Amino acid sequence: MSPEKIISCGGIPASRPPDSKKIMIVAGEQSGDLHGSNLVRAMHRIDPDLRFYGIGGRKMREAGVELIADAADMAVVGLTEVVGKLGMILSVMRRMKLALKKLKPALLILIDYPDFNLRLGKAAKKNGVRVFYYISPQIWAWRKGRIHKIREIVDKMAVILPFEEQVYRQVSMDVSFVGHPLLDVVKTKYARQEALRKFDLQDGITTVGLLPGSREVEVSKLLPVMLKAARILMQSRPPVQFVLPLADALDRDFVEEMIRQEAVPVRVVPNEIYDVIGVSDIVIVASGTATLETALLGTPMVIIYKVSPLSYYVGTKVINVTHIGLANLIAGKTIVPELIQDDANPNRIAAEVIGILADESRMQSIKEELNQIREKLGSPGASEKAARLAYDML
Repeated sequence: MSPEKIISCGGIPASRPPDSKKIMIVAGEQSGDLHGSNLVRAMHRIDPDLRFYGIGGRKMREAGVELIADAADMAVVGLTEVVGKLGMILSVMRRMKLALKKLKPALLILIDYPDFNLRLGKAAKKNGVRVFYYISPQIWAWRKGRIHKIREIVDKMAVILPFEEQVYRQVSMDVSFVGHPLLDVVKTKYARQEALRKFDLQDGITTVGLLPGSREVEVSKLLPVMLKAARILMQSRPPVQFVLPLADALDRDFVEEMIRQEAVPVRVVPNEIYDVIGVSDIVIVASGTATLETALLGTPMVIIYKVSPLSYYVGTKVINVTHIGLANLIAGKTIVPELIQDDANPNRIAAEVIGILADESRMQSIKEELNQIREKLGSPGASEKAARLAYDML
């Protein structure tokens, strides 16, 4: 029976005990969809009879999750973007709360996406459902006071950054550092020459990867700026070629129309992000998970980001970190440039890219620093470790 039918049917006694084989799981972002799918597969290896329901994307659906809502419909960037989708998000919340009562899962697994997930977690606690949080809210970066609310709602926390464990231990939470799940998935499939042939790129030419994000709202802000920077690079440092790995959630026509408007030749490659990063000499990348993926592949980068003026203003008041890029954040220093808001303009981006490409010693230094990040992220097997922690809660 589909989850839509389950949550719409009546006559289920309120006293029915939780079903130890049913698990609700929520990932509201594309990166969460990846990590959620690997977690579900790891839990199915422990117990093939487990049934999963919740919010995710294509990867979680393929892993066996019956989706009550699609994460692509809920992805937002910044404060003002939330307002535009608030009605839809509230509707999904109502459906999820109803599903908690109707499905009676034994466990709720939350993956990042804290504003939505903590509210759902509170509803789960009221319904006697235990809560496992995988990939912690970034309370060390902003809104630190949430930790007390998290402690009340979450039964077990699994964190993926080494310094997060101590943060939660300070308030006596049950927390485990499992390592970063990207350690298991970030790897190339092709040798460099094979990747060049596959992507129809020329050998011996500087290759610049363009990674504008995975959501239309951020791509619409960042890709035109990247393309204008690309035009400057074509004029200032020829020969150069550009390649863009198309995120699963993006429509190819949407991306290619922006490329046509800027009249910059860009090779668009679907579903090959790691090999695109690996074959690139340098990457211009939107702040987010992709910065860590790029770091793990040892490719130098320039990190950029733009949000609405209101979102940026609010962010400057509440965010408590000196870096936004995960590569710099984990390293505890500036390894690669970060260009935020007005600084993320074509001239600055092109200048930073040229500055790195023109300095071989700086290029090598960046690669060496990026290689050290992997050592700080723990050992592989995060999904399996988290799966065992979650399964033990059933």
